[in-house]
Amino acid sequence: MKPLLSLIVLFVNMSSSIAFQGDVIDGLSAHFKTGNSKEIAASFSPSVDLIIIDEEDVYSKAQAEQILRSFFSKYPPVKSAVIHRLNTNPNYRYGALSLATKNGTFRVSITMKKTGSTFFITELRIETEK
Repeated sequence: MKPLLSLIVLFVNMSSSIAFQGDVIDGLSAHFKTGNSKEIAASFSPSVDLIIIDEEDVYSKAQAEQILRSFFSKYPPVKSAVIHRLNTNPNYRYGALSLATKNGTFRVSITMKKTGSTFFITELRIETEK
């Protein structure tokens, strides 16, 4: 009976851990839907590889937030949905979102790396959907 109980406890712990991992990308998707650059920037690493449409560079957290805020002012978000996620590596996360705006639809790719116990965005890519 004890091995069965141990197995059940292990399964419950693993499933809650997997559910929490999904929440990182789901939370970011919610912030993209509302165009909340401040909350998205809270997840930025100190330097971020930022690619928006055809502009690419590495920016500080503050610069990247300003650029993202500018993007949201040009392209006000209407809807955001997670279309793909990878969460099999305990130190990395990847999510792809479909971001519908008033002026077009974009694919948002988010790459995150774990530092300590928190995931931070190291690369954010926003490309027009074809």
